[in-house]
Amino acid sequence: MAEPQTTPADSTDADGEAVAVLAARTAADLKGSDIVVLDVGDALSITGYFVIASASNPRQVRAIADDVEAKIKAEFGRAPVRTEGLREQQWTLIDYGDVVVHVFLEPVREFYEIERLYMESPKVAWEASGPEPLNA
Repeated sequence: MAEPQTTPADSTDADGEAVAVLAARTAADLKGSDIVVLDVGDALSITGYFVIASASNPRQVRAIADDVEAKIKAEFGRAPVRTEGLREQQWTLIDYGDVVVHVFLEPVREFYEIERLYMESPKVAWEASGPEPLNA
């Protein structure tokens, strides 16, 4: 009996959490703030993870979005299915199918309160654990 073949969708699903974590770490590297990764798969049938980050100014929104796209392309060979809001630089949405990255200008994020809609969704740990503190 032949083994089941892995389809691109299967591999995309398996990479979802890793893509979300890379997006969050990339936003942090560019001084994004209030970064959260939510496992929204049980609440939404259209995606598995939301990455939500804030930026203090429009240029930072764009820089974070551009760097997230570049790093996910380099690491996973994936391009977004679609992007929205790059021109406006207020709320940029980068849709990878299984992961949706939201980069908000701080006041826009406060206005929409997107996390409130998914507060029951589990948070995913994304921060790299650093070295153990030394006992002095």
